[in-house]
Amino acid sequence: MMEVAGPWTEVFEGSEMDEKSGGAETLLGSSTLTLDPLIADSSSIRRSQPIFITSNRVKAVESFSSSVPSIPNPFPELCSLSQSPVLIGSLPPPSSDKHLVKVFGEDSHSRSVYVSRGTTAREVCHMLVQTAHCSDQENWALLELHPTLGLERCLEDHEVVLEVQASWSLKGDTRFVFCKNYAKYEFFRKPMLFFPEAMISDSADVSKGMTSSALIQNLLRSGTCPEIQGFLHVKEPSRKAWKKVYFFLRRSGLYSSTKGSSKEPRHLQYVADLEDLNVYTVVNSRKLYGAPADFTFCIRPSRNPVRAQVLKILCAESEQIRTCWTSAFRLFKYGKQLQCNYQLSKSAPQSLEGSNLADNKSNSEASLVAMDFSGKAGGRVIQNPTEAQSAEREEGQAWRRREALRCSLPSLNAAARPSSIHKIQPWFHGGVSRKEAQRLIEKQGLVDGMFLIRESQQHAQCFVLSLCYKLKTKHYLVIPCEEGGRKYFTMDDGLTLFIDLLQLVDFHQINKGILPVCLKHPCVCVAL
Repeated sequence: MMEVAGPWTEVFEGSEMDEKSGGAETLLGSSTLTLDPLIADSSSIRRSQPIFITSNRVKAVESFSSSVPSIPNPFPELCSLSQSPVLIGSLPPPSSDKHLVKVFGEDSHSRSVYVSRGTTAREVCHMLVQTAHCSDQENWALLELHPTLGLERCLEDHEVVLEVQASWSLKGDTRFVFCKNYAKYEFFRKPMLFFPEAMISDSADVSKGMTSSALIQNLLRSGTCPEIQGFLHVKEPSRKAWKKVYFFLRRSGLYSSTKGSSKEPRHLQYVADLEDLNVYTVVNSRKLYGAPADFTFCIRPSRNPVRAQVLKILCAESEQIRTCWTSAFRLFKYGKQLQCNYQLSKSAPQSLEGSNLADNKSNSEASLVAMDFSGKAGGRVIQNPTEAQSAEREEGQAWRRREALRCSLPSLNAAARPSSIHKIQPWFHGGVSRKEAQRLIEKQGLVDGMFLIRESQQHAQCFVLSLCYKLKTKHYLVIPCEEGGRKYFTMDDGLTLFIDLLQLVDFHQINKGILPVCLKHPCVCVAL
């Protein structure tokens, strides 16, 4: 055996050679070496013969693996991405342009939906109504919520959800919230409540002898609103101080007066362009921004990320003034589009279950008339308002007598209707505070008849009915009392008695009683 030193080592072994070969051996591989004989051929001489040695272990492994017979895969469907049942059920098709959007309910639980690039807020609400099995399809809205900054706004039905989400900061806590909103288009139904005559600018066209009510109606039908003016408190940038400034809201933009309430062009200062801003309601503004009142809103550029430095925070002196300003911003910005959205909302499917009887009543309330069926010739329509109120009182007294008789029957015991039946009703909100109750009603829309019932925090075993009327929330104490050995609830010092809160709500959905308006829309907590 013989070794040759160098970058590699080659081994040669002697072996018997055929006499006919008669010369040098042929090179067998890239790592072999042929040596010429040093002496002449002779049969007694043993020559070195090169042996092939692989220079790479990988080649040896490959040659070994290629020699092993292939074993068929018994589960080919698990190795195919397109045929995997796990991936298909949890992900959208690879070729689709779907994007994931997470939407929260009011119980802090969330639901994720896949939407396309052009999906609107109205379409997302419809998807959530179907997937969450909501009992009705009306008055749903998508809320944009910024908890850290205390900002929220209701997305318009035509807004593209992914475009709104693209303006958010990646590190922020901004989210979408699925909730009810009955006041989204309420200014089309009751314009004078939302646009008081004192806030309409003098530059509005009233030269034709048209009343302010008719003027507002005509402007709303054309997709706009009158110019708005009035004092607002504005937070000065980089300071905690607030300054009272006179503002003008016109189609061309928002202006402020540098000299009192003067509207001369030399005293007007341009503040913001309506095409490039969004309007938000500010929650807990006294604590977060030191606002002089709770009726705060802000405007910010819609294409820029939401930051405290770019917010223009304004504060009104009442809820009606704040609602007037925010509604005017929406109408000036979107114009005719809001009118189209309102018409689409009216053509939405009606309630699917009988539990939404109050919604149906509110839609047909204008067609109800007082009737008298005491005569032998059939019913007659009561034209006199005083006579109609008297008939309503008599009907209420007759109802109380029937209920008293029904409650005195032996078949009706405590087990027939438990005293805690109100706890499972959607309008009951437990022990929420007065301020939180106002916040819940405001969040779902300050419309007449919006209500909830909660436990009183000041009076033991009592409840409070919180009711919205004319953009204000009123609170009525529900007191328990005993009569004839039975427990009742009353709101009018025992004049009208109810065996439980459920009966109280049912009665006031038909009769106003001591309330300014009938109960129409229960303030519910939406769970996803």
